[in-house]
This record gives sequence, structure tokens and C-alpha cells, in this order.
Amino acid sequence: MVGTWLNVAGIVVGSVCGLLLKKPISAANQFFFKAVLGALLVLCGLRLTWTSLNGTVFQIFKQLLIVVIALMLGRIVGRLLRLQKTSNRLGQFARDKMLTATPQNPNRFSDGFCVCALLFCAAPLGIVGAISDGLAGYYFPLGIKALMDGLGAMGFIAMFGFGVMLSAVPVLVFQGTITLLCARFLLPYLDQQNLLDPVNATSGLLIFCVALIIFEIKKIEITDYLPALIFAPLLTFWFR
Repeated sequence: MVGTWLNVAGIVVGSVCGLLLKKPISAANQFFFKAVLGALLVLCGLRLTWTSLNGTVFQIFKQLLIVVIALMLGRIVGRLLRLQKTSNRLGQFARDKMLTATPQNPNRFSDGFCVCALLFCAAPLGIVGAISDGLAGYYFPLGIKALMDGLGAMGFIAMFGFGVMLSAVPVLVFQGTITLLCARFLLPYLDQQNLLDPVNATSGLLIFCVALIIFEIKKIEITDYLPALIFAPLLTFWFR
């Protein structure tokens, strides 16, 4: 759970910095942080995918083909389950709460807690990162998310107050539960069946896609692709 603890620490530290500084981040600094975080996600995602590929050139090509097919099937299932649309509705709810955020709002604390808990927990990077942390001990995606959430908390704390800092608790519970379940139940089975690499390779590409969104290169509905993490080991097992 190293990644989850880093994420929790990022939210708390970001909230404290926001209370102390009481100044919004300048546009130049926002652009700088955006570029750095995007670059880190590119390196982090591609590294995870590359280290999960092994064997001859033909075997590597086969593994990549399975990952691509898994992503395609995952997107179909994700759209049928309306995963991205549900995520978008949660995001719209958060934006509506931000529009009504004022120091005089009696629900300021609870609104801040709900908004930040939704935004920090529903992020696809948090889900993929928690899975990677549990299956491969690869906590770097959540470490990057810790920086992103910390910067977000710095801005939200001025609008909502201490409710933002408390949102670290559901992040700890949600991401920590995913990591522990993956480490306790999925990891032994996938490792025994040699099915761990396709899951990690798919996770790496999903992390890379998050970077494309940050750089505004392409708008990708990441949440719809999450079922690909289930299809990747299944396809690998079937195509042996």
C-alpha cells in the first residue's frame, strides 16, 4: 500500500500548503506542473508495459496483440456498462458543487468532503494505480497521482475548507482495499498461471493514455477501458 499512503500524504500536504499559502497557483506554474506530470506518466506507463513483455520478437508481438484486443473488448463492455458516462455524471456533480462554494455556505465542509472524495477516488489512474501496486508493487502511478491530488487539494481547500483534507480517508479505504485484495487474492493465482504480465502491460498502456489526456493530445474515455484488465489475462489463457 505504498502508493495509497503516498496519495493520502499528497492530499494532506496539499491541503496544508493551500491553507498556509492562500494564493492560487500561477498559470505558468500550472503549465509547468502539467508538463512534468504528463512526462512522468508517459515514462511510468511505458516502463510498466515494456517490463511486462518478454520472450522472442514473435512472442512480444503476440502479447501486444492480446493487449490491443483486450483494450478493444474492454471499451465495448465499458460503453455497455456506461462506465464513462457514470464517471462524467460524478464529475458534473462535483463541478456544480464548486459553482455554489462560498465561505457562507453552511454545507461547505460536507460539500468539500464529497466533491474531493469523488474526484480523488473515481479517477481511473487511482484504480489502475492501486491494481498495479497490489499486483506488481509498482507504486509510481499512485505517487504521480499523489502530486496531482495534492495540487488539486491546494485549490479546493480555499473553496471548501477542511473537508478537503478529510477526503484522504475514503481514498485510503478505496485504493487500499483494491491494492490489498489484488495482493491477497489475485496475485497468487495470476502468478501461478503466468498471467500477471498481460495485466501489467495493459495497466501501463492505460497509464500512458492518461498522459495523452493531460497533454490534450487526444480525448480518451479511460474509464470505459478498465474492463480490459479482465480481458487481458483471459485472452492470454485462451490463446496459449
